[in-house]
Amino acid sequence: MEEPAVRPIVLVVDDAPENLMIMEAILAKYYSLKLFNDAKEALDYAFANPPDLILLDIMMPNIDGFETCRRLKANPKLVDIPVIFITSKNEDEYEEMGFSVGASDFIHKPINASILVARVKTHLKIKLVMDYLRNENARLQDSKMKSSSELIKVIKILWDNPFVKF
Repeated sequence: MEEPAVRPIVLVVDDAPENLMIMEAILAKYYSLKLFNDAKEALDYAFANPPDLILLDIMMPNIDGFETCRRLKANPKLVDIPVIFITSKNEDEYEEMGFSVGASDFIHKPINASILVARVKTHLKIKLVMDYLRNENARLQDSKMKSSSELIKVIKILWDNPFVKF
């Protein structure tokens, strides 16, 4: 008997209920979604239950998306979770700020369903490969086997992320 596939968990944070409904309608058939309209509640959830990917609005009351992303990336359990900003702001300074706090990508509103699905799928694939490499490297180190210099070079290239510590 075949086991059911485990669906990746996507945390969606947006203060506008209509945006949450749109993203749920687009993504629910592919992923297990956790929807929040409050950044503090989303942070609490993520700290206790690390998701596979986070979709995050920038403009929110109380804690904006930039500060939310900073807090996520400051947590060692969440540093490698891809964060995609969903925003109506398309000025370069917003993207620069987003990347500086650890964002993986941006999707501009109004949300295009095919773009949303493609980017989420792409970043989940990248995360899967990175998790595999990280686990394989840990396995090799635990078994006291030396990693090849080629593997180390690949890991450094792929992990060229100021939020990841070796």
